[in-house]
Amino acid sequence: MKAIIQRVTTASVSVGELQISSIGRGLCVLLGISMEDTQKDVDYMVRKILNLRLFEDENGRAWSKSVIDREYEVLCVSQFTLQCILKGNKPDFHAAMPAELAQPFYNNILEHLRSTYKPEMIKGG
Repeated sequence: MKAIIQRVTTASVSVGELQISSIGRGLCVLLGISMEDTQKDVDYMVRKILNLRLFEDENGRAWSKSVIDREYEVLCVSQFTLQCILKGNKPDFHAAMPAELAQPFYNNILEHLRSTYKPEMIKGG
């Protein structure tokens, strides 16, 4: 599993003109699920997303508070392209979990995030 985690003041996911999900201040997580991923990987990633100290504290000291500490939101977006392997000039996505398996796996990650933190603070996109 690969993740790109970005601090945001706002973030949203849109398909065409339709906004699917949005958050205020917090983290936008692009999540690439591979064929090799297990529940152990889910546990690790959820723990990292929620506990990484990426935010300032009340005194302005950088890198000292987590999304949980600050009660911020998380927008988690499935992104199979993170599992790309470059072979010459053609991308190879065979390492990515197929959609029919990835969708329930991704939903499991969202549920684990919600059960570990506050359900209303976790959004999927």
